[in-house]
Amino acid sequence: MRLLCALLLAVAGATAAEPRPLKAGAAAVDVSPTEFPVNMPGGFSANPAEGVHDPLMSRALVLSDGETSFALVVVDNLGVAPAILVEAKALAATKTGLATDRMFISSTHTHSGAAVPSEKDDAAQGEARKGQVNRRRLVEGIAESILRAQAALRPAAVAVGVQPLPHEVFNRRWFLKPGQMKPNPFGGTDQVKMNPPNSPTVLDRPAGPTDPAITFLSVQDARKKPLGLFANYSLHYVGATPRGRISADYYGEFARLMPQRLGAPALVAMMSNGTSGDINNTPFGTVRPPREPMEQARIVAQEAADAVWFAGRSLGAHDPRPVLGMTERVLKLKYRRPSKEQMLYAKAVLALKDPEAIKNLPALAEPYARRTIAAYERPDDTVDAVLQVVRIGDFAIVGIPFETFAEIGLALKADSPFARTMVVGLANGRHGYLPTPAQHELGGYETWLGTCHVQTDASDLILRELKLMLAELKALR
Repeated sequence: MRLLCALLLAVAGATAAEPRPLKAGAAAVDVSPTEFPVNMPGGFSANPAEGVHDPLMSRALVLSDGETSFALVVVDNLGVAPAILVEAKALAATKTGLATDRMFISSTHTHSGAAVPSEKDDAAQGEARKGQVNRRRLVEGIAESILRAQAALRPAAVAVGVQPLPHEVFNRRWFLKPGQMKPNPFGGTDQVKMNPPNSPTVLDRPAGPTDPAITFLSVQDARKKPLGLFANYSLHYVGATPRGRISADYYGEFARLMPQRLGAPALVAMMSNGTSGDINNTPFGTVRPPREPMEQARIVAQEAADAVWFAGRSLGAHDPRPVLGMTERVLKLKYRRPSKEQMLYAKAVLALKDPEAIKNLPALAEPYARRTIAAYERPDDTVDAVLQVVRIGDFAIVGIPFETFAEIGLALKADSPFARTMVVGLANGRHGYLPTPAQHELGGYETWLGTCHVQTDASDLILRELKLMLAELKALR
């Protein structure tokens, strides 16, 4: 009798622990600026846009099993500032009831996106109204995309695919041949250079790996019709978009193509940025024919869409009852401060008046001197880095708020307890670059003070925390 009771209790416990039926909804909202001109960020000089070539969107996918719910959002932006995300999440929470720590929002890092004030009053007097109109459109558009996705919830099932696309990703940090390295903006010499001249007399070897995989979450409705697609590729923006026009780059082109590829006009597809801090689309060591504006972005998007289509043919059955989970932690990281020597050099650079002396400075010496002073005067000693991990069955999505080096993403994938793991960069903000300590030793643009803002061992701390979060979610039943 006791044995029978124990067996009945065990069966009841197993039944109670079974995953619940999944519901999903997806939506896309235009967040393009309406007030022009607007600066397109990402460089060292003004790059004004006078109009829109192709729209910037906030695309959202909401998953729910009735007990656990969360939103996955991709925004066409260089990197939405944390303050804007806090405001957008709060607004979305008010509209949907979804907790703010259940909103996973990342940026594509398009360099032809629109700069917006990070704070409500963070705009010059003459630009205040225009900046705030565009800012409000972005905040409300992100919240609206989540609301619409939640309103569209219906029975769904998911599957995960991976397909390599190696010939469009290249490590942009290179060791150069002897005598080819020029002084950096701080008057020193690095061991590697970002985006060196594409010449056999200059190039030696790349300084790191690439991650060639396109990983994607496929979401179908109860009729097995594609509903949503959340993809990820470790490739920086492609660029060469039409001059003076806002563009979502290859991310937007991919989202436009996927409904046609899958024969599903209502599909909401999105491409998130992976660990591409040291990766771009320049084929170092070879020559590429000239391209017209937007052509290369379309080529990359077409190849990415094709890769997902081919992988989709062998996905098999979608799971209507995946275990859902999500966790968020805030990791406090130290801001880097300039040394005494760096401060003296920066002040000396900015004090120069002689045009010839200024002309002989290392490239970018003046902007990095200003960044050095700004780093010294920064009022805060630490920054809160929001880390998130999502579980969907035996699939994990990791969010890091940095332009993260490829080897960090590869390490997370290799050590993850999940069958498949996606690592998304620029999630929950943009705090500069995230190299490894070994890459810091090599120097180069991504490691410079003023480009990389946090302590040099930050990647080790982040990896350790994320591995704990992955293990925690893996233990869910």
